[in-house]
Amino acid sequence: MDVSVKAPAKINLTLDVLHKRADGYHELEMLMTTIDLFDRIDLTETRGGITLDSTSGFVPFDDRNLAYRAVALVKERFGIQKGIHIRIGKNIPVAAGLAGGSSDAAATLKGLNRLWDLGLTVEEMAELGLELGSDVPFCVHGGTAVARGRGEEITPVTPPPPCWVILAKPPHGVSTAEVFAAFQLDRVEERPRLDRMVESLEKRDFNGVCHELSNVLESVTLVQYPKVRRLKEKMIAFGAQGVLMSGSGPTVFGLVQKENLARRVVNGLRGFCRQVVAVRLLGGLERSPLDKKRLK
Repeated sequence: MDVSVKAPAKINLTLDVLHKRADGYHELEMLMTTIDLFDRIDLTETRGGITLDSTSGFVPFDDRNLAYRAVALVKERFGIQKGIHIRIGKNIPVAAGLAGGSSDAAATLKGLNRLWDLGLTVEEMAELGLELGSDVPFCVHGGTAVARGRGEEITPVTPPPPCWVILAKPPHGVSTAEVFAAFQLDRVEERPRLDRMVESLEKRDFNGVCHELSNVLESVTLVQYPKVRRLKEKMIAFGAQGVLMSGSGPTVFGLVQKENLARRVVNGLRGFCRQVVAVRLLGGLERSPLDKKRLK
């Protein structure tokens, strides 16, 4: 028996760190949306154990991998003796701020729920996912939503208006743990205005969405990684209408409404960055024919 599940990447339209909690985690408030960039998770039932392989050489094949840990968690929690082989068709860059590992874990939970007929609700899978990582609950829900707390409080909101999303990733990764360790709230010059972003989404106001893009972790990553800062500056200079770093970085994204402008921005960036692609938003519209188109 086998199951295949798509695992979409996400971008942060807003990311705020409210304070550090007593348990050592940071209290977050993030508005995230899914995009048309997928990994593919293939799960094949075996006689025992957990094995994993991937199309990417940058993916760990052991319990450092969140998809591997998702299988181990489900097997332990439900007393399942059968094994699983995980195949990850990797399209989302690793350590990029796009939640590739978290989305793989969420897709694995969904696939196991189908494969082993566990009968778990979305909320129950999200609760399991929180044990794996703070982005996993959102990735279980998908769409467009505000995530609060450690990521466990998910509130769906109106998806962004249709547009192109240009993704550009420098060659190096960024350690999320190191970024949070260096983060100082009193160094942040401008905080996200979540209420105004939600209002812009509800009005389908593309310019308003671009204006309200905000990520407090830029105060760390753009300083520690000058290439990320320069990439953001280049994307703005080439005409992207709203530009922000996703998550803790290093990927920078730009929002563009018109395809010809998206092509110009992509072509301009390729002189400065090898990993550049333009995709469509999903944000809760996974079945929309608009989201099948992508710039090559």
